[in-house]
Amino acid sequence: MIDDDANPSETPEIPEPAETDPVSPYTCLNSKKLHDAAIRALDYYLSPPPSKPKLADRRPSSIFIIAPNVDKESLLAHCCETLASANVIASELAFSLTGPQCNMALAIQQMISLAELSVNRVLDQVDPQG
Repeated sequence: MIDDDANPSETPEIPEPAETDPVSPYTCLNSKKLHDAAIRALDYYLSPPPSKPKLADRRPSSIFIIAPNVDKESLLAHCCETLASANVIASELAFSLTGPQCNMALAIQQMISLAELSVNRVLDQVDPQG
């Protein structure tokens, strides 16, 4: 018996296949980001390290150069004076700041003071005063 309600020209709707390739790792935006991160990580760990610069490339600029005939005592005295100036600058800066920035400036000032003490000790050994 044939059903009068059924329309033979109508076919049931078949859902459209997904627009993404079922094999593609890029099913969502996050997987693309993860894939890019994985590629960067592999490149970082598996690519050869960059070549070290040659000794000629590591030489300091000759714009400011210390004359080769300057004695050790003069160099140490100049270093001591430079550290003393940096110590004053860091101290003044620290007292114009507050909170963590002040603490950081005081830490820098302390490192400068320790370097200054070391240079003074060497200077005393080079030219004992007494």
